[in-house]
Amino acid sequence: MPHPKFARISCIARIITALLIATASITASASGQNGIENLETFIKSVKAGRSDFVQTVTLPAKEGKPERTKTSSGSFEFLRPHHFRFIYKKPFEQTIVADGQTLWLYDPDLNQVTARKQSQILASTPAALIASAVDMKSLQVDFTLTTPPDSEGLAWVQATPKSRDNPLQSIRIGFRQGDLAVLEMLDNFGQRSYLRFGGLDTGIKLDAKAFQFKPPPNADVIRQ
Repeated sequence: MPHPKFARISCIARIITALLIATASITASASGQNGIENLETFIKSVKAGRSDFVQTVTLPAKEGKPERTKTSSGSFEFLRPHHFRFIYKKPFEQTIVADGQTLWLYDPDLNQVTARKQSQILASTPAALIASAVDMKSLQVDFTLTTPPDSEGLAWVQATPKSRDNPLQSIRIGFRQGDLAVLEMLDNFGQRSYLRFGGLDTGIKLDAKAFQFKPPPNADVIRQ
């Protein structure tokens, strides 16, 4: 069974994370680009980026308990196709790093690091859509892509995992004026995760060495 900490990865970028963004001079609707076309432009044009994010997780009503929400925030950066980092800052610290070979999850409160091979976890996750994919053809091996109607001022693309074992029902990506704005995930238990990105810098220069991760001294390291 996967370690419990990896359940969180499926809510971000399972992971995650994702993650980013092609800047357009005109809006997607004005340019005639739908969500899939925005995604294709993004994959082709954006090789590295850094952004802040706010994540809202909505837990469905259960056993008489009302629907609940949890909010967290942090930063995200990536170097396509094999490197990304999510740093959660509030309300609790947590770091998720993909270094090209291993996906690391570090929980400072527990002083615990979980490590897993990227090849075993990323292909059919949100991270593949926004940070790891090299082209649309590779995405369509693992996802069925469709274009829901524009809403909230965004052009949407919906990705439905083809594998029945995937913990996610669907992933939606929203683009505003060609920029990635929203990543929304719905899992098989009805939990919805909504990440809103802001202030993405796609002109940043990143090196693969920046994504190296070394477990802190005395941390408990679990390898899967």
